[in-house]
Amino acid sequence: MIEIDTIETSSLGDRSYLATDGEVAVVIDPQRDVDRVLALLNRRGVRLTHVLETHVHNDYVSGGLELARSTGAAYVAPAGSGVEFEHVQAAEGDVLAAGEMGLRVLHTPGHTHHHVSYVLLANEGEDAQGVFTGGSMLFGATGRTDLAGPDATLELTHAQYHSVRRLAAELPAEAAVMPTHGFGSFCSATPTSGDASTIGEQININPALTLAEQDYVDTLLAGLDAYPAYYTRMGPINRRGPAPVDLSAPEPVEPAQLRARIEAGQWVVDLRERTAFAAGHLAGSLGFELSTNFVTYLGWLYRHDTFITLIGQTPEQILDARRELARIGIDELAGAATGDIQALADGHALRSYPVTDFAGLATTRQQRPVRVLDARRNDERARGHVAGSQHIPLHQLAERLDEVPQGEVWVYCGSGYRASIAASVLDRPGRQIVLINDSYDAAIAAGLQDQYPARAATIQ
Repeated sequence: MIEIDTIETSSLGDRSYLATDGEVAVVIDPQRDVDRVLALLNRRGVRLTHVLETHVHNDYVSGGLELARSTGAAYVAPAGSGVEFEHVQAAEGDVLAAGEMGLRVLHTPGHTHHHVSYVLLANEGEDAQGVFTGGSMLFGATGRTDLAGPDATLELTHAQYHSVRRLAAELPAEAAVMPTHGFGSFCSATPTSGDASTIGEQININPALTLAEQDYVDTLLAGLDAYPAYYTRMGPINRRGPAPVDLSAPEPVEPAQLRARIEAGQWVVDLRERTAFAAGHLAGSLGFELSTNFVTYLGWLYRHDTFITLIGQTPEQILDARRELARIGIDELAGAATGDIQALADGHALRSYPVTDFAGLATTRQQRPVRVLDARRNDERARGHVAGSQHIPLHQLAERLDEVPQGEVWVYCGSGYRASIAASVLDRPGRQIVLINDSYDAAIAAGLQDQYPARAATIQ
């Protein structure tokens, strides 16, 4: 009997998989922190024979090479992927044998040119138990098609449509669909739905299977918006072969060093909860609450020509952040400090700003004019926004700071998380920041949304 374990990486919206027949195992699209996979292999008491990549990943550094080298497993990458180290090429029609399991290779271009899916075969190849679809067929969506560059996007979008249709045509309705992306990953072209699915279910809900080809292409292209800037670095790292991961504790940093590093223009990143940061933080530090979206947005904004020093409440929080950063190739941490923020200030005054909600904004607007900044993406803005608000997506804010006037600025996003990062970027002498830590649904309920969001968005 074949059993499949799912290894979640919720902070990046991805999944890796381990399939085993009870004696040997294969792993598909592993993340860089391979200690999780090694621990699972140990618990299962099985031997790893193959590490399989569906494509060269753009949203994380792969752990595949390190996992293969540490276990002696074969490293399998799609033919044409450009991987520069020793590997087994997976080409259309190949069947890889692993104990009682077979993995049949289907070329499914779309997310990338070289993308493949692996059909999991049981009972000596007679039954297709499921398919590892990477960035091809997702749950109610498909992988984005613009990561190879604008010149290839249209071609890959049409290819994605035919790849997903091929999967539906060639596999039984009961076969499990096991994608890598689509659980919050920006590698998904549009939002996904559900936690598990089958080919039969996807036939009824996946846009590549319910829409005509041109309608699908038009819909997907219209849904593509900006993706994290660090994506451009992941592919080259994965093709060259990532260095072994280092998850050890960074060097401790004294309070006086924190101030010196801020003054030198280095990044000092405070991991504490967003309201704790608002209540008191080192002047010039940046607030990136260590939660689900931490690594996506830090990676998106981070400049790789500077150093990062972490501030956390506990050593465990620092280690968790290091693991997250290693997943996207941020390895060279300059150090870390933990403890009471007042003690870390080394005698300097802390900065702070108030936190409110959309109801508070509505009440204040009844009394006086308020300047409001929307830190959401363009696609969110087009669906509705606070009337009269200025729009600068978070990932553009550092380059557009001069567009934000001095004085009081209220900042919002969809939940409060990105607004908290934006608030920390803006919080400098001359500005009085107010963080709106609230769901955007509350803005609608408070009557703050512009009545004509689409029209207003077009005249920005």
